[in-house]
Amino acid sequence: MKKGRMFYTIFITILVLGIGLVASFGSYIYFTTISSVVERVSNTKQSYMAQIRNSLEQKIQTIEYAFNTYSTTSSFNEVVKHPITEKDFIAYRNVNTQLNYIATMGLEGTEYSLISLDQNWKISNGSLSYLTTTEREKLIHTYIEQQDKGLFWIKTDKGIRFVNTLPVFSKKKQAIALSDISSQTLSHTIQTEDHMPVFILNNQGDLMYETEPATRLLSAQQLQHISEVTAKSDNTGMLTLEKTKHQPARQIIYAKSAYNNWTYLTVLDKNEIANAFQTTKFGIILMGLVLTLLIVVVAYFIAIYFTKPFQQIQRSLPKNPNFTFKNEPSKNEIEWIIDSIDTIVTEKESLESLIQSEMPQLETQLILNLFRKRISEEELARKMPRLGYSQLENQMYITMLIQLDNLGDREPSDKDVLLLAINKIVEETIPEQQRMLPIILNDDTQATIFILTDKNEHEIRKQVLDDATLLIQAVKEYLNVSISVGISTAYSNLLESKEACEMSKQALHHRLNLGKESIIFYEDISMVISGPVLLHYPAELESQLFDAIRIGDEEQVHHTVHSLLAEMMTKNNHSMNFEVLLVRFVNNLIQLEQLLGIEVLLTQDNHALYHRLLDIRNPEEIERMLVEQIILPMVKSMKEKTNQQFRSLSEKIAAMIRAEYDQELSLELIGDRLHYNPNYLSSIFKKEYGTTFSEYLMGYRLQMSKKWLVETDMTIKEIAERLQYHNSQNFIRSFRKKEQVTPGAYRKMKQAN
Repeated sequence: MKKGRMFYTIFITILVLGIGLVASFGSYIYFTTISSVVERVSNTKQSYMAQIRNSLEQKIQTIEYAFNTYSTTSSFNEVVKHPITEKDFIAYRNVNTQLNYIATMGLEGTEYSLISLDQNWKISNGSLSYLTTTEREKLIHTYIEQQDKGLFWIKTDKGIRFVNTLPVFSKKKQAIALSDISSQTLSHTIQTEDHMPVFILNNQGDLMYETEPATRLLSAQQLQHISEVTAKSDNTGMLTLEKTKHQPARQIIYAKSAYNNWTYLTVLDKNEIANAFQTTKFGIILMGLVLTLLIVVVAYFIAIYFTKPFQQIQRSLPKNPNFTFKNEPSKNEIEWIIDSIDTIVTEKESLESLIQSEMPQLETQLILNLFRKRISEEELARKMPRLGYSQLENQMYITMLIQLDNLGDREPSDKDVLLLAINKIVEETIPEQQRMLPIILNDDTQATIFILTDKNEHEIRKQVLDDATLLIQAVKEYLNVSISVGISTAYSNLLESKEACEMSKQALHHRLNLGKESIIFYEDISMVISGPVLLHYPAELESQLFDAIRIGDEEQVHHTVHSLLAEMMTKNNHSMNFEVLLVRFVNNLIQLEQLLGIEVLLTQDNHALYHRLLDIRNPEEIERMLVEQIILPMVKSMKEKTNQQFRSLSEKIAAMIRAEYDQELSLELIGDRLHYNPNYLSSIFKKEYGTTFSEYLMGYRLQMSKKWLVETDMTIKEIAERLQYHNSQNFIRSFRKKEQVTPGAYRKMKQAN
């Protein structure tokens, strides 16, 4: 079957990603393995260097110890001071025996010699010879006078000579002990299994020995550089020599001697590393090829797997006469499928839109039937799921009715339009999951059924109160009319909606007594709904009280609350009338709190606020509770809010003065920028800073003038103009009034100091 573009897109994408991962993984393994091989080889060579160093040092230290010990014996003193001839066989035999003994402890193949400077004889390799005066002076000059140590090593044509002037701890040297270690002996001693090159440098950087002198792996400059670097380094380590014109870059493994500061070093052979890594390299290449082949196979089957459903969909969908996949190779299977199902989707959307357009009418009819109690329980259970409502346990309902308090500046004929607008505001303000569809119940009333899940009595009341408050504010903001809200008690069966609707209507009857924009709970007024009542509400005193709360005047609050409650009691003799007014007063306090943006009443401790107030029969206790638990906390919150606002505005004004003191600046300009009345800004600035705006501005300008007088060469006139004085005389008068001297005198006084 012919593969589509979707197949090749998936196949190539997976193939590229897979090969990229294989390449990254292989590179990581490759470089990690190289590092491991280099580390292993270098560790091995460092171990070899340490073994060579320890082996050679042990032999040399043995020779040194033997000569030093021999030089402290009495027989040594006697023999070096005695002129040995061919006839002095015993003395000769003793010296020769001692040299043979030292030879057994030292390196095999080493020549040992003892020279008496007092008697001018020399015993070497079992033979006795005598020194001429010239030879004796040359020995003294070379090995004693030109050396600052009694023990040292020198390089000879045949190898290394170990020189020990005796006695060791005496400045007057009587003899010289020589140990000539040949190059063959050294090569035999330090021979390694892989015949790696070995170099030995003394502490001055001179080459004492190298295993392959003919190859010249390292130049003299490189050896000197190695000596300088290792002198400051640890006892063992590795360093890299940079590439030069005549020598390639090399890695050096070295081991330093703590005994004589010699440096033993070797060159890290790249061929050795390459041979060690050869098998791994072939393994990585083989693994990469296998993984690449596997990725090709996997990518092919994944592409087949993911494109197979598209092919099945193609076969299932009806052919679109406007589009043929074979004739449009530039489009893939998804585009073909999308184009093919467009007609189906369009038809489905048309059908759904038709059904959806009828849904609000069906839902509105259902809610009207609930309020008229014209629906059975079986019919309700059948229709609710169809309209998108789920039946949940612990679900409660509340009916809320809204009526207009006034029409604002509109005509009575606009009442229907206003109710429709209010209904739309309810629909947009209350979340869909918390309500059923809002409806227009009649010519005067809008109705909404709240859906409340897993909430207690306090939570239900708080949520409904919050929503009702938001609705009042939204209607006033968008429509410029006021509304009142009647709220039923909570019920668990939607079939009780008719009774709940009647409760909300009864609650709304009391808005005539409570005033406009009232939120009335049926349970709060249920005790006073029997019979008509005439209520007198002291609205003027309430207005005075609210003004005192706004400005934070506690004394006025106490006085006005007492007068307001007294008038409510004296002009409403019936206790039930007073309770209704008290409910209205608390409702108005709640509205004021919400308008001021503070939270005092709506807390968990006040969930039964109305009931607690209505249960108190002592007027003094009612007044105390209102003042201490509600009104004074509101006053305190307003004070804090006002003080913070004053402080913020004052700080902004002071910052403007400090930033723009050399510009035209006034409270009128600042008021325009901050959108506040200049008189208001003047009063709060003086309250916060204890001085007027003009005095603060003048003081800051004079402070800056003193600074300029001392630190700059500006003239008095230039300073006055920059500080916005109309003429320099005004500036001089202001300065003298503040500082008791003129600006010129002030400048001279400061310069003199």
